[in-house]
Amino acid sequence: MQYALYLFLLRILDMTLFTLRLMFLMRGRKLMTWAMAFGGAAVYVIGVRLVLTDMGNWLKLIGYAAGFASGVLVGMWIEERIAVGYTRLQIVSARRGALLVESLRQEGFAVTEISGRGKDGVVTLLQCSLPRRSTERAQQIILDADPEAFIVAQEMRPIQRGFWPS
Repeated sequence: MQYALYLFLLRILDMTLFTLRLMFLMRGRKLMTWAMAFGGAAVYVIGVRLVLTDMGNWLKLIGYAAGFASGVLVGMWIEERIAVGYTRLQIVSARRGALLVESLRQEGFAVTEISGRGKDGVVTLLQCSLPRRSTERAQQIILDADPEAFIVAQEMRPIQRGFWPS
């Protein structure tokens, strides 16, 4: 029984590191990716060794599988909290584009405003690039100014220059 719990905890750690490694890899963070891969590989080998030494122990297998699944969720939860990287918001507003621009800029966000034509007439298309950790705050500003705004978020990797709010 104690080995099943030990395996469960090892797999949570392993899969948490694996999930975070993927997130850092997608964002181009080489050193963090290396560190997560190194730690995850070491923990993985220890866990596999414990399972393979007693293949008939179903509790070990259940602990291993449950730790795997739980570790993915823990890794996602941690990644959401640290919010590494950048997001680009694309906002379409049929009536309140100017108010959106003013509200976002007043809060320090960089906004590019584009006039466009939608199905029902003229719309304002806004592009706003910001750190991921600021996405919820920007979304609230947008919805307060225009509850009917259409918002799309995309993860991005900045290449060069531009205005990035702190």
